[in-house]
Amino acid sequence: MDIAAKIEALEIKLAFQDDLVETLNRIVVEQQQQIDLLQQQVKVLYQQLKSLQPSNIADMAYEVPPPHY
Repeated sequence: MDIAAKIEALEIKLAFQDDLVETLNRIVVEQQQQIDLLQQQVKVLYQQLKSLQPSNIADMAYEVPPPHY
């Protein structure tokens, strides 16, 4: 294998690696956007849960029947 063929092989490998790096970078950016969206959704749900007031009425399953039963 002469020098020109080796250089050409290296250039081909480099081109494939560049394409792979770009693809991986695009995937990482998309995943980060998904993570950001999920974090926002969790924050909204947390705020909604935090704003809920506990009920003063006990669940019927936990109510003790009156003594006349």
